Amino acid sequence: MSHPSPDPLTDPIPPAGEHTLLRPAPPGPPPAAPPPPYQAPVEPRRFMTATDFLDRRHAEREPGPATWGWQGRVRRWSGGLVKPAMSAKERAWEADRAQVQKEFDGPRTIAFVNPKGGAAKTTGVLAAGYTFGTVRGGGVIGWDNNETRGTLGIRGARSQHRNTTRELLEDVERFRHADQSRIGDLGAFVRSQGDAHFDVLASDERPDVTGVIHAKDFAEVHSLLERFYRLILVDTGNNLRAENWLAAAEAADLLVVTSTVREDTGYSGLWMLDALQDAGYDNLKYKTVTVLSDPSPKVDEALARDLVQVYEQRTRGVYRVPYDPALVSGSVVPYAELSAATRRSWLRACAGMAAAL
Repeated sequence: MSHPSPDPLTDPIPPAGEHTLLRPAPPGPPPAAPPPPYQAPVEPRRFMTATDFLDRRHAEREPGPATWGWQGRVRRWSGGLVKPAMSAKERAWEADRAQVQKEFDGPRTIAFVNPKGGAAKTTGVLAAGYTFGTVRGGGVIGWDNNETRGTLGIRGARSQHRNTTRELLEDVERFRHADQSRIGDLGAFVRSQGDAHFDVLASDERPDVTGVIHAKDFAEVHSLLERFYRLILVDTGNNLRAENWLAAAEAADLLVVTSTVREDTGYSGLWMLDALQDAGYDNLKYKTVTVLSDPSPKVDEALARDLVQVYEQRTRGVYRVPYDPALVSGSVVPYAELSAATRRSWLRACAGMAAAL
């Protein structure tokens, strides 16, 4: 007797264990192969370039033989056969020189500020100009940005012309196009300081002129000087509300608060920092250094310590410079007559300024 074929739509699924004809399941994807073990990329071997070689040689170079003190005398007396190492002071001197010679990626502006007259702003610009100029080899200008009449042109070396910022502004059209003006053309307006290797741009010296320097005037001259100089040292006036004073403070990469060891000049500098802070100038401590000058051979050392302490709290560094009659006489500064202590102190101060830029 024959049995009908089961209907796959109506007949129940047979229980397990019975012989039933089932269709094989469709084949699935093959199992994935295990990932290969991690291998670090092989970097191509890099050989030392010519520049690498010179950099390494420079880094490994030992300081030269001594030239100062008894060590230097021994080297000279022996004809160079004996070469004592530099003393700690001479090594510090060389380190400061290297810092002052630091390369910048563009022009830098330093403004010397204190609203009190007689706070050594002008002498500070001239001493810093001499230091930066001789150690860096030029590319430095001291600019008297007084709103009316300053004394930088009087204290600096004389020139055959009497032109100032005012005359430069009157003839600024000739410098508007970079391809039509040269640094030599500025010789009719700036005053070379000779062996000091920097120039001075004086403020207005004509008694018949009543105008003042405005913010736009500052910006125009500043932009021009940036084209020709690597370092611009700005001697500011005493009026914090003057347009050109505010413009200089805004444009400066570094502020140098100058003060003498006197209570009034020290207070004036601190008052100025308070005013700038209240006006919204940020990071003043890191954008400012202090140069504290002795106005006479003997000063109040207790006051000096107090001033150093308070300015260390307000600025990133305080540099003390000694009394030097060549700087305080009020006449043309004889750069060659600056004392060794003055030169050393200003080198240290300028190294601090360069480090902050």
